[in-house]
Amino acid sequence: MADPWLTIIGIGEDGLEALSEASRKALFEAETVFGGARHLALARVLDRGRPWPVPFDVDAVLSCRGHRTAVLASGDPFWYGVGGVLADRLKAGEWIVYPAPSTFSLTAARLGWRLESVICLGLHCAPFERLVPHLASGAQIICLMRDGRAAPDLAAWLTEHGWGSSSFWTLTALGGPRERIVKHRADSYAGDLADGLLAIALEASGAQGIPRSSGVSDDLFAHDGQITKRPVRALALSALAPRPGERLWDIGAGSGSIAIEWALCGGMAIAVERREDRAGNIRHNAASFGLLDRIAVVARTAPEALAALEMPDAVFIGGGLDGTMFDGVWSCIAPGTRLVAHAVTLETEVLLAELHQHYGGELMRVELSHARALGRFRCWNATRPIVQWNVIR
Repeated sequence: MADPWLTIIGIGEDGLEALSEASRKALFEAETVFGGARHLALARVLDRGRPWPVPFDVDAVLSCRGHRTAVLASGDPFWYGVGGVLADRLKAGEWIVYPAPSTFSLTAARLGWRLESVICLGLHCAPFERLVPHLASGAQIICLMRDGRAAPDLAAWLTEHGWGSSSFWTLTALGGPRERIVKHRADSYAGDLADGLLAIALEASGAQGIPRSSGVSDDLFAHDGQITKRPVRALALSALAPRPGERLWDIGAGSGSIAIEWALCGGMAIAVERREDRAGNIRHNAASFGLLDRIAVVARTAPEALAALEMPDAVFIGGGLDGTMFDGVWSCIAPGTRLVAHAVTLETEVLLAELHQHYGGELMRVELSHARALGRFRCWNATRPIVQWNVIR
């Protein structure tokens, strides 16, 4: 479409005068202009302005299809903005965008941070736990917040989780005449804002953060003893070979530790666990690691629950494997799917040996021993052997 009907315009605190000539032309020609009340005021749009409906809904914009329409958004509309939501609902030629500098860009510019090294998060409606996978000593993080009242809550959360010594900047009205930037320490922040849009910049200091290697400490998980222990979990993750954007089925998930470590690598996971109490532990663990947006919990039995799930790139079976379950899983997954199964009982070990003989793959038996006290001396205390089968469908 040579002449798109919708123009998406990024606007900053410097208002109408800072917009490009193309943006101002699109605003002038638009029959209807959508935006937040602040955006409409900055653009000085009066009778043609329509504030976003509450609750937020882009259908109002789509109802104007065929008429010249403009949408105003803060900064870059495609960075935690409305741009992506609209583009998902439109054909490629229906829209054009004129972005302005994002809050992330302006914050990095004010603080002298290299934006390519900064973690940028939108915490408008997300829990603070979303920070957990990113917190590490020296990490530079920029967060978009819902309003100034969220800043004391975030400072208190950081302090409670061992990051109270972190440097903590509040930044408001960036790029405009009311711009204000104040540096604090998280554990001494008393609040310098009552309301209004807000960005917070954080230079993390204090705790150690989550290790980036496979096999994080068992102590980080809530569990009832049903957990793939750290060394075995590292072996399982190595065989599963997680990649960003891939999906895992964690069947017989127990505490969900495999699903959580998979998600920490950038993937999505569906944890299938028949016991509701253990499913509750998985939800708790996913929340603690800030991964509720990446892990879905299905409190049902496998393979009955699998048919309705989105297809996986990999499957881990950590408990309850028998011939019926395997047949159900194998028939569900697509060729090329990676499958890793663990066995601790003789019966399941025999099954894995038979499956290995029939389908190939790699079969491995692992025996681990830990040093324990024996009187005045020490001895090796062996754990149950683990048999791991690793195959591609």
